[in-house]
Amino acid sequence: MRVPSCPARVCCLVGWLLLAVTGTAIADGAAPVLTLTRGTDSRELTLEQVEAPGLHAVEMHHPEGPEGSFAGVWLDDFLAARGLDEARRVRFIALDDYTTFLTPAQRREKRYLLVTRLDGEPVGEASLGPLMLVVPEDAAAAREGSVPMTRWIWAIREISAR
Repeated sequence: MRVPSCPARVCCLVGWLLLAVTGTAIADGAAPVLTLTRGTDSRELTLEQVEAPGLHAVEMHHPEGPEGSFAGVWLDDFLAARGLDEARRVRFIALDDYTTFLTPAQRREKRYLLVTRLDGEPVGEASLGPLMLVVPEDAAAAREGSVPMTRWIWAIREISAR
């Protein structure tokens, strides 16, 4: 195997070190996994802080591949714990900048789970992490294509409320 020139090798080494440190920190719950924004106020939350309202688990097969025990916090419980349950609109932004929105009426129609763990471990990027929003009751129908997945989002990096 040919070793890349020095600049690429340094970048590669730095990348691997960041991956190793980040993976450990996320597993320990110490690194931020989510930015929570309300108006102009923004703060970073760790996995432990996101999970503070209490974990709930469901067995399901995600339409995009992962399957097993999906654990996380009910979105309404998360928003209430952060004083955002009355927000007129909640925006979810993924690592690739994909965005979806939920209004209070939409949150009353379905129960959304903010997934933080898959089979007991923090959700890794390969499994659509670090966080994802799913509708467990619609999992089978979403896999079949009989209900839209327009409000399902994975690789969430930010939640913004207005």
